[in-house]
Amino acid sequence: MPSAIPTKRDKITKFTNCRLVKGDELIEQDLWVSSGTGKIVRSQEVFYSEHAVPDATIDLGGRIISPGLIDVQLNGAFGFDFSVIPEDPTTYNKTLKLVNRSLVQTGVTSYLPTLTSQRAEVYHHALPYLGPSGGMRVAEDGAESLGAHCEGPFLSPTKNGIHKVEVLTEATKFSDLEDCYGACNINPTEDALDGAKKRPQIRMITAAPEVAGMCSLIPEITSRDIIFSTGHSEATYEDACAAVKAGGTMITHLFNAMRPLHHRNPGVFGVLGIAESLPRPYFGVIADGIHLHPTTIKIAFNAHPDGFILVTDAMHLVGLSDGTYEWTNGDNIVKSGPRLTLEGSDKIAGSSITLIECVTNFLNWSGATVPQALKAVTATPAAMLGMTGVKGSLEDDADADMVIINERLEADGTKTLVIDEVWKFGSKVFDRLQ
Repeated sequence: MPSAIPTKRDKITKFTNCRLVKGDELIEQDLWVSSGTGKIVRSQEVFYSEHAVPDATIDLGGRIISPGLIDVQLNGAFGFDFSVIPEDPTTYNKTLKLVNRSLVQTGVTSYLPTLTSQRAEVYHHALPYLGPSGGMRVAEDGAESLGAHCEGPFLSPTKNGIHKVEVLTEATKFSDLEDCYGACNINPTEDALDGAKKRPQIRMITAAPEVAGMCSLIPEITSRDIIFSTGHSEATYEDACAAVKAGGTMITHLFNAMRPLHHRNPGVFGVLGIAESLPRPYFGVIADGIHLHPTTIKIAFNAHPDGFILVTDAMHLVGLSDGTYEWTNGDNIVKSGPRLTLEGSDKIAGSSITLIECVTNFLNWSGATVPQALKAVTATPAAMLGMTGVKGSLEDDADADMVIINERLEADGTKTLVIDEVWKFGSKVFDRLQ
């Protein structure tokens, strides 16, 4: 990991007259970053011990600095669907790089590219390109993958949503997962240069724990540093608790595509109030005003604020005009404003919202503070991913991934958070005003 102590060749930038998102507070404090290390600098140490001074000082006029946003469920963007292999497969990685450079302009500096339920050949082709960016720390590359999220195909056929039932399957042994995703994508590998263990390409798997032998496989999944997330599931409260006990630490788009809350059996939602003997899981929430009622979102947040993660579940139609578009497995998706549905049905087909728009919606619907709302797309997903102090943080030595936010008060009393600038690894990669 690069040192946070800059060298003489590094460019140090100092931000002043700003408010930093730290925990549940906005702190008036200067921030120093280095484009050489890509880290947040220990300003007192380098000033007094190294006699370093900033190469540039930026007065932000009271604006907010937040850690870069993290989206742990993104199916595609800007016309590119991660689950669709083009006719010329060699263009997949080239298009992905273009998407990363566009995505970072929305404030998302890190994400989990998400593959929906597909046949094995799709995973085998796409996953090698979607794994953790690792040692590649080039700011100009844009948004960085923290590893792939495989949403399926081990889902309940009765809670499939828009996932094609014909491609859903079951797992009774770990080799079933290896056959589906590719053994090289789900198992750690050895670095050819230094022999160090590298994380699998897959960072998270969404599955229904009650289907076949999936619950018994959770320990094997998590032992490979892969997060198990319950989703698209008919799980009862007992099933959901068993998944948590086995090592499941996440719930995919809470309330959507799962057994509804019942007063005698609260289902998956019930684990948010689980006994203290088991850790309460993190959970994703889509705050687009379509997937969930605002009051439902507020209830979920109040039930377990430290586990609350905002996600977009965005499809490749983000930024495109209204109309009918091809999707995987021969289906079409109809876009009408922010609403996406499977053609010929009223089934919701993901979203076409950006993550900062989700934050703004949650801010106005919940009564949460600005730092609480931003925590749901920074520190909390970083904690879920085991990356506290590296991502989602403005503390010393964290990656210098940041967004500069203008907090705008609207005429109707609501607030809008506008991204003015995005910085990746200590370098500016987007400026709305230029």
